[in-house]
Amino acid sequence: MFIGIDVAKAELVVGVRPTGTGWTAVNDDHGVRDLVTRMQALGPTLIVLEATGGCELLCVATLAAAGLPVVMVNPRQVRDVARATGQLAKTDRIDAEILARFADTVRPEIRTLPTVEAQELDALLTRRRQLLEMLGAERNRLGQVFGSGKKPVKKSLTTHLVFLEKALARADAERDAAIAQSAIWKAQDDLLRRVPGAGPILSRTLLADLPELGRLSRREIAKLAGVAPLSRDSGTMRGRRFVQGGRAPVRAVLFMAALVAARRNPVITAFSARLVTAGKPKKLALVACMRKLLTVFNVMVRTTTPWNPEFATMNVATA
Repeated sequence: MFIGIDVAKAELVVGVRPTGTGWTAVNDDHGVRDLVTRMQALGPTLIVLEATGGCELLCVATLAAAGLPVVMVNPRQVRDVARATGQLAKTDRIDAEILARFADTVRPEIRTLPTVEAQELDALLTRRRQLLEMLGAERNRLGQVFGSGKKPVKKSLTTHLVFLEKALARADAERDAAIAQSAIWKAQDDLLRRVPGAGPILSRTLLADLPELGRLSRREIAKLAGVAPLSRDSGTMRGRRFVQGGRAPVRAVLFMAALVAARRNPVITAFSARLVTAGKPKKLALVACMRKLLTVFNVMVRTTTPWNPEFATMNVATA
């Protein structure tokens, strides 16, 4: 039995396959508890929900805590299945049925869900990224204000910049406090930050947005982060490999870390130089450095081995 749940802010629409039955539940504490009771009675093989901007978190966390096999998937993948099966109409009921079909057909792997602490850290990091974006936008606007007639606008922008900078400092302090309260996170944070090229933002983004770090193989973790080379072959044509998908926040911080590591980390510097000397484009070499850095992080967390160049060289060479 496979179940799809279409999540909205106020309600949860459930579709069951192969029976074709379904029902609607309220998306609150009481409604979700009733939903869990019915799910436990059904004993489903797999439950699938879409990521919907946070409205699904209560349902997913409660189902997972009850030991039910729940997976949160990318909405784009579900929509591709709908189009492939000729289902172009879109209603909550239809979406729930498509999610159940997706569960039955694709059978997505059940992964460990982030803990409550990891979700809180992720929220803090997300807020920090939003504050940085707003700061950048306001600074750009301030640079475009000229003339004495625009003094009120300049004053307003300056006041808002001061407010945003203070909010950013508070977000950084809350992030540091969240790390310090967890002995496991603090140990992993210290471990990761010893790698040349890895700073606090990279370390804490990996802790919050990549909780699978250290639990998966190098290929699996690279694919999850969106830095694994994907094939584009057909018949006798052999296309160039490319990277796509994955977790955007993780990929963004890995990119910046690889830029620094290519200059400051002797292992990654040598690896990058070898690729460029072999004729590889510099952008390709940089993506390869992102993947190798992630491989080293993955092994370090799995084995709790501190950074040392010999250990890292060995893992880069065999990655």
